[in-house]
Amino acid sequence: MQKAYEGQWVMDGIQFVTDEKGRRLAVQLDLKKHRELWEDIEDVLVSRSRRAEKRIPLEKVKAALVKSGKLTR
Repeated sequence: MQKAYEGQWVMDGIQFVTDEKGRRLAVQLDLKKHRELWEDIEDVLVSRSRRAEKRIPLEKVKAALVKSGKLTR
């Protein structure tokens, strides 16, 4: 549920840590209420951290799995 607090919207289970000027520095999530949101955020962070990694074509991965017996044709 959202509600107004000091001119800003507040959501249950989400708290912002602010500096002395009211600027948001961090957020705290209640994982019981927002586990799916956290999983989405985590997925984005992992994806961004892997941007520079070498990519392997899907066909190459499939061929290696077939060769190792972990995938059938």
